[in-house]
Amino acid sequence: MAIEKRQGTTRWARKIVSFFTIMMLFSSVCTAQNEGQYSHFMFNRLSYNPAYAGSSGAISFTLLYNKQWLGLNLQSPVPNVKPGVTPTNYLFAFDMPVSWLHGGIGLLFNSQSLGYHTNNTINIDYAFRLYWGPGNLSAAIEANLYSFGFNTENLYGCDDLTGDPSNPGSSAGDPSVNGQDLSDFMIDFSTGLYYQVPGEWYASLSVKNLLGSKSDKLHYENARTLYLMGGYEYTFPYNPSFRLKPSLLVKTADFSVFQAEAALLLDYENAFWGGLGYRIGDAFTFLGGVNWKWLRIGVAYDLTVSKLGTMKSGRSFGTVELFVNGSFRIDNPKQKPTISRNTRYQL
Repeated sequence: MAIEKRQGTTRWARKIVSFFTIMMLFSSVCTAQNEGQYSHFMFNRLSYNPAYAGSSGAISFTLLYNKQWLGLNLQSPVPNVKPGVTPTNYLFAFDMPVSWLHGGIGLLFNSQSLGYHTNNTINIDYAFRLYWGPGNLSAAIEANLYSFGFNTENLYGCDDLTGDPSNPGSSAGDPSVNGQDLSDFMIDFSTGLYYQVPGEWYASLSVKNLLGSKSDKLHYENARTLYLMGGYEYTFPYNPSFRLKPSLLVKTADFSVFQAEAALLLDYENAFWGGLGYRIGDAFTFLGGVNWKWLRIGVAYDLTVSKLGTMKSGRSFGTVELFVNGSFRIDNPKQKPTISRNTRYQL
């Protein structure tokens, strides 16, 4: 019996090592960076795939704040002019199962700022779910509402600068800018597939911005982005209080820009967790958090390893992300049986 247990443990260990090795090999071919990246991607799956809506079987909400490239010294060639902001993201997501819809619904709001650009997004999700094999499979459609803004007030071209700090010049010479704030609104659609065996593993495939909507006003076009995500849970057979959770995210925009990241978390009694991650060519990630009642609270720090994060003065010293997730179920109380009284009989 002892030999059988050791062999079973060895097989599971080999599966974990093989899974994580494949993830890293997958990641080795991806070298670039996309927008809207999150260190807690394994807890923020609705952002990447609408088919995740309602998959937890509970009413769930997520709050997330991400501030990228802290300490990066952005400078403007013109005195007293703001040089713009480094990437900053605010996110709110909500999803829940709906039995009479045979699936789940979701809603996500995301606000991003980068330089002089702002992008506010609202995603509305519906996922149809069916039981298939040991788990369940869902397919989804998502409506994407985009509101773009471009603050041109502080933009200066090199031909507009006079060299005199008291009279720096004007950006009005650029016909695409004209010194005005620009904004536009676009609509797009996304879709995805999501399969999970609860408590064991999941696999996710989605495509964002199927229409590739364009804005002639801002000279901007949405990139069709493909996301591939997966995760696995391994419970130690001799100490079930500990669980290993490897996960992978690969994404590509129009198959011309690639990015990948992998993470490995260690969970203790579903109360504390921590781990490491790596985003190819960009950063090492350190994650940690706690589960308290129906809340999950986490923090992540990205140590930038690209040229933006060298030890030279004015370079970034990393990225910080704060994460809160709440999940709870509403159980309808059983109604007491109705007693009908009849005047002919005494009950």
